[in-house]
Amino acid sequence: MNMDKPLRRVAIFGGLLFLGLLAQVNYVQGTQAENLRTDDKNTRKFAGTFNEPRGRIIAGPEVLVEAVETGKSSPKYGRKYKDGEIFAPITGYFTASAGAGGVEKAYNDLLSGQDKRLKNQKWFDMLIGKKAKAADVQTTIDPNAQRVAFNALKEGTASGRKAAAVVMDIKTGAIKVMASFPSYDPTTVAPQAGEAGVKRFDELNNSRTKPTVDKAMSDTNFPGSSFKSVVAASALANGLNKNSSVPAPSTFNLPGTNTALPNSHEGGACGGIGQAQLIQTFAESCNTTFGILGSQQLGKDKVLDTARKFGYDQAIEIEPGLRTAKSNFVKPDADGAQTALASIGQGSNSATPLHMAMVAAAAANKGKIMKPYLVQKVTGEEQNTLDEAKPKEFGEAMSDDAAGQLADMMREVVTTGTGKSLRRFNIAGKTGTADIDGVEFNNRWFVGFAPIDSPRYAFAVFTQGDGSGGEAAGPIAGKIMQAVRKD
Repeated sequence: MNMDKPLRRVAIFGGLLFLGLLAQVNYVQGTQAENLRTDDKNTRKFAGTFNEPRGRIIAGPEVLVEAVETGKSSPKYGRKYKDGEIFAPITGYFTASAGAGGVEKAYNDLLSGQDKRLKNQKWFDMLIGKKAKAADVQTTIDPNAQRVAFNALKEGTASGRKAAAVVMDIKTGAIKVMASFPSYDPTTVAPQAGEAGVKRFDELNNSRTKPTVDKAMSDTNFPGSSFKSVVAASALANGLNKNSSVPAPSTFNLPGTNTALPNSHEGGACGGIGQAQLIQTFAESCNTTFGILGSQQLGKDKVLDTARKFGYDQAIEIEPGLRTAKSNFVKPDADGAQTALASIGQGSNSATPLHMAMVAAAAANKGKIMKPYLVQKVTGEEQNTLDEAKPKEFGEAMSDDAAGQLADMMREVVTTGTGKSLRRFNIAGKTGTADIDGVEFNNRWFVGFAPIDSPRYAFAVFTQGDGSGGEAAGPIAGKIMQAVRKD
């Protein structure tokens, strides 16, 4: 029997398998190597950087994060976080076991010296195998205002509860403040902390209040009456103006139920006079008006369309791989009662403070929202600019005319309405207080812009505790904006 032919077939088949394997290896190691190395799920991409000095993270003139020598063979370098609790929502963390978060994660390749732009700067260094030096990242944060915000949130929030504050430049989208409480010190989980750091990180993640999750852009809560800004914007986009007459009964039965939706107070526009101007019901925060507008006069679809223009239902990318949580208005199958509750910022409605700041930004900026961002520029070893923010428009949420009217309505809140005690801070906005079933505290909000007459910044402040948004969140917003404006 001639064996040459079968052997030849086996040899050819084996050769094809070998060529296929070789091609796959080249594809993975060549074409896909960079994608695999930088994949968000690959925590090993951080492991090789512990023995080289990592770049700095800076805010204004202050170095927030820098490399420190550990005196050990491995890791040779750790991370030192200045006022770690205060700046953690921006810097994020850098660990030996769980990778990184925040700016540490978004700009890892530049901070670790692995980015191609660093490697290709000096051909002689490449020739002799000298490693590229890490880059520095300059954030948009105002460090003094960030400290004021954190301390005010800490003092003004009930024990064991959550709070957050965001301030953004309405002309550029630069985030000037992003504070969160409770917080944590990233130094305690940095590489030099060893096994104690690993244990500490697990404790933080298992905590009920999740200190490692920033409450400003990565956590949602009932926005309460601050969401009436969105319903008002929808009304202005659908034929009403700020002086239009709208329903203002003292109570309103939720559609299809016998449950009465009351106003938070009696008298004035909310006192059951039947009809009142939209601007008055907004300033006095009449639940019945906005429940009727959202569920009947406008309807779910129109309010949802407006909410999406402000960023609802979107995980907005702030920096590479760093996205917000999604804010949500109502579920697609929501009925009239559910839509009415959502229209006053309760029920299924949940929002991040950053999204609510974007609502105020549109009112203050002729209807336009600039895309929020946290990093101003990245510089190399010789202070050359490797990357720099280029402000761009996120979207046009409303017309210039409608934005001007909504801004006037926010000014009326601090002139005659629920926030009239706040006018001394030269801020305008919308108060919000959301009841939470089964607990003895409220979500308290104040969302707006400053200064009143020539707006430059939009903000949102959220805290939990007793009382109303005007009483609790409003004064915190005032203090923060004084620090931002350096009054």
